[in-house]
Amino acid sequence: MKKISVAIICVFLFAVIFGLSTGQASAEDEKKILLKVPMAYPSALPGLGTTIIWMAERIELLSGGTLKIKIYEPGKLIPAFEMLDAVHAGKVNACYGVSGYWAGKFPAADFFTAVPFGPESSEYIAWIYYGNGMKLWQQMYDDKGMNVKALLAGVLPPETSGWYVKEINSVEDFKGLPIRFFGLGGKALQKLGASVTLIPGGEIFAALEKKAIEGSEFSMPAIDTKLGFYKIAKYNYFPGWHQQATLFELLINKDVWNSMSDRQRMLIEVLCKASTLDTMAYAESIQAKVLLENVNKHGVTNKYWSDEMLAHFQKAWEEVAAENSAKDAFFKTVWDDLQAFRSEYKIWKDYGFLPRPKPAQ
Repeated sequence: MKKISVAIICVFLFAVIFGLSTGQASAEDEKKILLKVPMAYPSALPGLGTTIIWMAERIELLSGGTLKIKIYEPGKLIPAFEMLDAVHAGKVNACYGVSGYWAGKFPAADFFTAVPFGPESSEYIAWIYYGNGMKLWQQMYDDKGMNVKALLAGVLPPETSGWYVKEINSVEDFKGLPIRFFGLGGKALQKLGASVTLIPGGEIFAALEKKAIEGSEFSMPAIDTKLGFYKIAKYNYFPGWHQQATLFELLINKDVWNSMSDRQRMLIEVLCKASTLDTMAYAESIQAKVLLENVNKHGVTNKYWSDEMLAHFQKAWEEVAAENSAKDAFFKTVWDDLQAFRSEYKIWKDYGFLPRPKPAQ
């Protein structure tokens, strides 16, 4: 029998109390809604694919049977990169993935997935929940007339900054290097001369095997190892400068969202918060063991970027941020807001947290 976390007990009690104390419709009076949710990542990938499963396993009980989630593995119902348009049009009523997939349409979308040299998980969700992050996230869709409700549904800790076939000794080694890299970090590496491509996670191993690419980032060690990158690329680099944390979104068609009772909407919002907490804790708990296994069992060399290399990455990212801000007004709005939040947060961070030593090399 699965353990019920403290977070879920709180969600259950909140849902019951809310439903009984405010005069809102009881479960018997509410419309029953099935959310058909295509997902961007396989459910077998810890953290990436398990978050929405965690929600689906609990929502029916907590809603008194008025809400259900049916999960569809990537590509089974609709291609991952078409999910947003499908939810907007009502072809499906929800989807789960990352907003960065829509960066071609919404340049600011990457800010609601991952930011190079950006905030860690706790700071990131502080901006989302108690800064302007969630407001701007929804505004991004609203301003373009997208008929979707956006919800933060999960957050993951830092990624590795790539698996490489050959050791990277200087910034010159990136020139012409064929590599798979996501989002704004990929644009920064292009500034350094890398030949960047973005291919789905399930195709990375084959691309490495065929030597179509000579390096790739994808996710955390526990996920990357599950995909077998260590079999070909023996150099795993840290820290994940391009993705110190990763946010995940649940999109729900607005017509469906508005058809829900206040109790149902509140339950989904609280469950998404519980899911975000659970995902963060779970993902943090499984990385260290994998790091050790990669070294001791798979012959991987864990490398930590020098200050000089990190400075090159940061300079390239700042150039990307400046160029994108000049091209897109909303990108600049979000970037300025995040920087303002982080500038204030830094006062607390510098005083409140212990210095973090670098790993021994």
